[in-house]
Amino acid sequence: MKKRDYYFDNVRFVLIFFVVFGHLLRPYIDESPLIYALYMSIYLFHMPAFIFVSGYFAKGIMRPGYIKKVTRKLLIPLLIFHVIYSAFYFWIEHEETLSISLLIPEWSLWFLLSLFFWNILLRITVKWVKPSLAIVLAIGLGLLIGMVPESLHVLSIGRTFVFFPFFLIGYYTKREWFAPLFTTRARIVLLLIAAILFLFFYKNTSIQIEWLFGSGSYDDLGANSLSGVAWRSLVYILNVIMIAFILSIVTHKSFFFTTWGQNTLYVYLLHGFFIQTSRHLNTLERPPSLFVLFLTAAALTLLLSSPLAAALFRPFLEQKRPGFLIKKGD
Repeated sequence: MKKRDYYFDNVRFVLIFFVVFGHLLRPYIDESPLIYALYMSIYLFHMPAFIFVSGYFAKGIMRPGYIKKVTRKLLIPLLIFHVIYSAFYFWIEHEETLSISLLIPEWSLWFLLSLFFWNILLRITVKWVKPSLAIVLAIGLGLLIGMVPESLHVLSIGRTFVFFPFFLIGYYTKREWFAPLFTTRARIVLLLIAAILFLFFYKNTSIQIEWLFGSGSYDDLGANSLSGVAWRSLVYILNVIMIAFILSIVTHKSFFFTTWGQNTLYVYLLHGFFIQTSRHLNTLERPPSLFVLFLTAAALTLLLSSPLAAALFRPFLEQKRPGFLIKKGD
């Protein structure tokens, strides 16, 4: 029996924690250079790394029934939560009419739609294009999509093309390629670069955070085509460095929460209700301490990735019976 690789469970758990932590930091980035720098540093790697890992685990893309399974796993939760989030925003924002637009995913739901498209694009790419050319083309499209003047939020088209290179590279990456990241020298170098970037953001708090979202056109970001391509190219380079950094520091050891890293979908979809509620309450006279935000993110991640949460929400998200109802041999 093949021994389970705990490393990737830990990677997923760490990344989903940073997704939650980053969302908690968002309302306070203008209040503190420290929070701004931390937010920018997190956004350089958390979703690109998640997408990279998702691509790494998409190696069965050519198997019969794979696309059908992915479609069911992604689009059904997308539709369900799109309606739920639309109703939720209608309630907390006291809107006069309930509006549901299936063309523009609500908040974090863009990831499910883009993940569906990434799998479709991957299937086509793997079948018809050589790996090196495929990566070059994917990066080229990621740079060119910013030149489109229309809204790139529709069907998450902007993020789909901007982040597709990470999904594609993840697919082509082999397990042994990670080994150099775990050397002492690599970890020290990557840590130093990450620290330099953090200090840079701490001293320069006027950089547009939207460059890290991948959802806006160059016009929206106040750049022309040439400067837009230059900025996005720079962001790509920093993305790769920070992905390497976070992958290098994650441990291979097993902890009580390690296997909970398999339940990141529940955290991703459900933490938004807490985040958006806290943003609309606006009851705090001053930002909570960074330590409180960190503990809140950790608590939310642990709660929503726990076996109990997985058992409760599995029927809705994966069309499976709750874990405590599944008998041996089912």
